[in-house]
Amino acid sequence: MFLLSFSHPLQAQSKQQLEKDKTRVEQEIKRLNGDLAKARKSSKNSQKEINLLEQKIKQRTRLINNIGGQLNQLSVQMTQTQDSITLMRSQVDSLKAEYAHVVRVLYGERGSLDKLVLLLDTKSYNTAYLRTKYFRDYSRYRRRQAAFIRQKEDELTEAGVQLARQQQETTTLLAQERRQQDQLAQERKEHQKSLKQSRQQEKNLKAQIDRKEKQKRQLQQQIQNIINEEIAKAAKAKKAASAASSKGSTAPVDKTSAADVALTADFAGNKGRLPWPVSYTRVVREYGRYTHASGGQNMNNGIDLQCKSGTGVQAVFGGTVSRVFTTPNGTKGIIVRHGDYMTVYANMGSVAVREGAKVTLKQNLGTVYTNEEGTAEFSFQLWKGTASQNPRSWLR
Repeated sequence: MFLLSFSHPLQAQSKQQLEKDKTRVEQEIKRLNGDLAKARKSSKNSQKEINLLEQKIKQRTRLINNIGGQLNQLSVQMTQTQDSITLMRSQVDSLKAEYAHVVRVLYGERGSLDKLVLLLDTKSYNTAYLRTKYFRDYSRYRRRQAAFIRQKEDELTEAGVQLARQQQETTTLLAQERRQQDQLAQERKEHQKSLKQSRQQEKNLKAQIDRKEKQKRQLQQQIQNIINEEIAKAAKAKKAASAASSKGSTAPVDKTSAADVALTADFAGNKGRLPWPVSYTRVVREYGRYTHASGGQNMNNGIDLQCKSGTGVQAVFGGTVSRVFTTPNGTKGIIVRHGDYMTVYANMGSVAVREGAKVTLKQNLGTVYTNEEGTAEFSFQLWKGTASQNPRSWLR
């Protein structure tokens, strides 16, 4: 009992702390389960799902370790309780044996231990008093001895109840530990499955990015080829105009040439004041060379803008529609000529103008294409001859 009373406060405090830690871990696992359920609803949250599973496995392991700590603590307590029971049982057996021995001796001497005879058979009053006192003290001792035996038996019974309670608690904790181990094994399987799925998704995503970037390069090359063709066409027209001028029929050609020069000057004079071709929600990619997600590099000759579905496209300046074309990904594109300058509108879903048509400032050209995922991404470019320009420098 001394061992139990000495160790109990420390054990109780440690047990209380373990129970608090266990409650916190269980609450954290519950929260992670909620976050995990939300992540699984979205196909784009595979990495988040993996991270949550890793956190959950970590917390589940902590919970198992916590239960293991409580089991170890209970094992120590049960050992101490069992030792105390053994010690108390030995004490009770010893006390009972001693008490029984005294009873048997007194019972055997009952004929010669008559109180009245012993009191009368004395030589003095003091001896009689001492004998009386002895009988009274001995009677009290026997009663105390009997009460002490009953107390020890009660303590032994209480220790037995405590041991049974500890054994029941151990059984409960062992069952909890088995359940947690099973759940941990299941979560590890889920983690491995998610990792495998994530790697496959990354592989598919890389293939999609590569395909998209390939189409982007093809589009850039396609636009470059069209620009070259337009420049060659303009050079041919100028050559024809020069030839016509040498023959004396210059009036119509000179008028057209003069209009182009004026339009070029007018367009250049509006640098930094041109309106944006679309209303956009964010800039996806700026002008210039960039490294894409799969590791390769591409050149963006314009600016890519994300828009709302159905967003309209407008001309940034007056000019002539020199080309309506189909891009490598199946969408539409328009090139509007402004003298020596050309503006390119790509990734359109619908086109509202035809080749050769005159357009005015902010005239509707069509709408931005929206893909199956609901994303509308528009590409705008601006060229002077064969040199692409940074649209940022031209738009207000």
